[in-house]
Amino acid sequence: MRTNASDLLLTAAAPAIWGSTYAVTTEFLPNFSPLTVAMLRALPAGLILLLLVRKLPTGIWWARILLLGALNFSIFLSMLFIAAYRLPGGVAATIGAIQPLLVVFLAYFVLASPIRLLSVLAAIVGAAGVALLVLTPGAALDPVGIMAGLAGAASMACGMVLSRKWQPPVSLLTFTAWQLTAGGLLLVPAALIFEPAIPVPTMTNVLALTWLGLVGMALTYFLWLRGVTRLDSSVVSPLLLLSPVTAVLLGWLFLDQTLTALQIAGGMLVIGSIWLGQSANHRSEAVSKRNPEVIVPRLNPAHKGTSGSAS
Repeated sequence: MRTNASDLLLTAAAPAIWGSTYAVTTEFLPNFSPLTVAMLRALPAGLILLLLVRKLPTGIWWARILLLGALNFSIFLSMLFIAAYRLPGGVAATIGAIQPLLVVFLAYFVLASPIRLLSVLAAIVGAAGVALLVLTPGAALDPVGIMAGLAGAASMACGMVLSRKWQPPVSLLTFTAWQLTAGGLLLVPAALIFEPAIPVPTMTNVLALTWLGLVGMALTYFLWLRGVTRLDSSVVSPLLLLSPVTAVLLGWLFLDQTLTALQIAGGMLVIGSIWLGQSANHRSEAVSKRNPEVIVPRLNPAHKGTSGSAS
């Protein structure tokens, strides 16, 4: 699959904007509980999009959308905000940086995409770069927060791969609306049962939730899903590492946080890992062009008639 520059830039915009989540949550929503923020972030945005598209799933797509909504939003957002409230942003971001590595192996098992050495190396370098970028020596390691971070990374990795595998015969906006709404609805009972009552929101809270929902969820997930369906997994997954880079830059620009030489080195490693991820895909494209008849071996012999790289 050939990588288009505009597709790459639009997809990269999503994790870059997601990098504002930690700052917005901790600075402007300190009295809100994790599941409540997750629900208020996904459900209103999903309902607005659903009103625009005016189309519901049919048949097997009800079950698939519920699963995708749970993986990409209900579970992922719940774990994200639990980690955000219980861990320093640097620890949470470092744990989440394993996600590209998970995607590489999940894509192999689910999509029969080849495991490329450069893709694995890119994921490891990226995780190391994120650690240098955001992890401080005195960072607290709360066990619940760590488990939440790992669960969130695994959940979104699964959701990303399955979103590529399952592509319904509807517009991308409709696919986004379905997943957002399903994810938000699944969060409602959890938020009502396990979380305290929603505090009376201030104007600042409303603006923060609007940013997280409409811009940081509806718009960005549309762009992200667009990239997932158009680009190879090895190209898309390293872009997730832009999120902690943005978080650090926002902290430096607006929260008077310092930017050390180690953090700059970590940022350069992250950029380098993204470049490595793109290089792995470009090499695969070049090999496919030179040897179009070559089929990459698969784990499951039942998959027949397709190339080694998912399209």
